Amino acid sequence: MKRLKGVLRKIFFLPPLPTVLIALPSFVFVFIVLGTGEHSPLSYLAYLFSAYGMVITITGITGVVKKMREGIDGMPLIKRIRSSPLGGRLLGDAVFRSELTLYGGLLANLLYVALHLFSGIRYRSAGFISLAFYYILLSAMRAVLVRYVRRRRVGQDMAAEFQRYRACGVILLLMNQALVGIIIYMVKRDRGFSYPGLLIYAMALYTFYITIAAVIQVVKFRKRGSPILSAAKAISLTAALVSMLSLETAMLAQFGSGQPAFRRMMIAASGGAVCAVVLSVAIYMIVRSTKQLRSLKNSILET
Repeated sequence: MKRLKGVLRKIFFLPPLPTVLIALPSFVFVFIVLGTGEHSPLSYLAYLFSAYGMVITITGITGVVKKMREGIDGMPLIKRIRSSPLGGRLLGDAVFRSELTLYGGLLANLLYVALHLFSGIRYRSAGFISLAFYYILLSAMRAVLVRYVRRRRVGQDMAAEFQRYRACGVILLLMNQALVGIIIYMVKRDRGFSYPGLLIYAMALYTFYITIAAVIQVVKFRKRGSPILSAAKAISLTAALVSMLSLETAMLAQFGSGQPAFRRMMIAASGGAVCAVVLSVAIYMIVRSTKQLRSLKNSILET
């Protein structure tokens, strides 16, 4: 078992430089194949390399970011920004940055709602409209967290934070059932999403970015002990995974129109994986918050 773990670590946990040298060309490779409409063994090789590139990017992005940060921190402009009170807090206080990103995340979710509603009405797509309502619920959860942060300081009332953390987990659990229904509908009806023109490439870059950032933030803020920030990052991860799924269906619809069986198989496999991850996150949030609330209650009774 130890040997297997060592082999897997060598394959999927690479140093920063190999991560960049492998991941970037693999992403370029798959975009070229998709852009040319290639349907040959080369296209499957591109999908395989891009999947491996995504895995090593997720596992190695922290090292890459750390190396980049070390270089950026030495720049004169960054040193000058750090010397100011606001700049020093913005660059040096991760919790403060996360509180600010709550607002940015809410705005991004609302933009997604507008985009999918517009696309659903314009293209008469039930899938787009369903995703719009999914993002409306995510936006509502973010709005609750933003309202809490505006009224109270993070970490001030752990019981109240865990209550909201658990509520978000319950809502994600219920929303996951709706997501299962959307995926079953797409597989049975052989439906997907469609982004016009070059918008699909912009959506791809943005989706890759938010997915990688969400994974990093979920791990980072789970250790910081703030339920509110952890809930926000769990919502970000869910939004990123659903965006990745919708992007995949759009790419398959645009570049794989001649392979309906392959398209249905990929949507079913990817959709099942996304639902499994969201289900695991929701259950973890509910179980963890319930244990913590019980522990807090017992500690109050003992005093």
